[in-house]
Amino acid sequence: MILMFGDTHGNFGHVLPHVHAEKPAAIIFLGDLQAQQPLEKELADVMALTEVYWIPGNHDTDSQSDYNNIFNSALADRNLHGKVTEIDGLKVAGLGGVFRESVWYPRYDAEAKPNYDNYKSFIKAELDAERWKELRRQKQSGQAPSGLQSPALIGKALMHKSTIFYEEWLNLCGRRADILVTHEAPSCHPYGFKAIDVLAQSLLVEYSFHGHMHDRLNYSEHHERLGFSAHGVGFCGVTDMSGGMIRIGEFDTHYERLYQANKRSRDANKG
Repeated sequence: MILMFGDTHGNFGHVLPHVHAEKPAAIIFLGDLQAQQPLEKELADVMALTEVYWIPGNHDTDSQSDYNNIFNSALADRNLHGKVTEIDGLKVAGLGGVFRESVWYPRYDAEAKPNYDNYKSFIKAELDAERWKELRRQKQSGQAPSGLQSPALIGKALMHKSTIFYEEWLNLCGRRADILVTHEAPSCHPYGFKAIDVLAQSLLVEYSFHGHMHDRLNYSEHHERLGFSAHGVGFCGVTDMSGGMIRIGEFDTHYERLYQANKRSRDANKG
């Protein structure tokens, strides 16, 4: 059995009790871990009992320590992003991170043209833009530089380590998996993406799981349309690999009421 853990944002106190109780073969974190120390230290007791896997979320690149504590941890090789990995006899595909409009934003159309295909091309364009900006600044100040050092781009270079690039998505499409784990939601969520639908369909998965939204809406009415069973896992929530709730997320009830109220309002306006 595999357990899916929603966004933790540094809160790992619930992990060990559920691993003790459920005895899973493996657990998967669906992004926004924000570990406060290297992940192998954060989860040392858990690792003695089960296999640990993860995908990154957008907040896992908020700071250098957020990044280092998972990407440079002893569990760095357990990052499922961009891979299909066999876990407990099942093939699990992973797509971490988020879509960003400056790079690629396939919310309604999976064929939306990307501004940049990959991280390397994006960073090169950003560096070139910064060089020209610095050159103009120096000329305006009366200087005549013979050359320019490459700007650090620390903020953007780090942040976009959690951006979904078109090539990463495309390289997963058409492979075969049983389960897809993502940080972004499919289109059945009010803020989900068509590109996640298309990826799951191309992989022929039976189940998909996502974090990011801190909710766990009922997607059952979308199952037939999507062709797979989609499940959100809320903030510090826990779900089993067939979508059964093990631990309710801390904001699940609040968001369910909010979305239902909004739905009723939209339906009333249509009438």
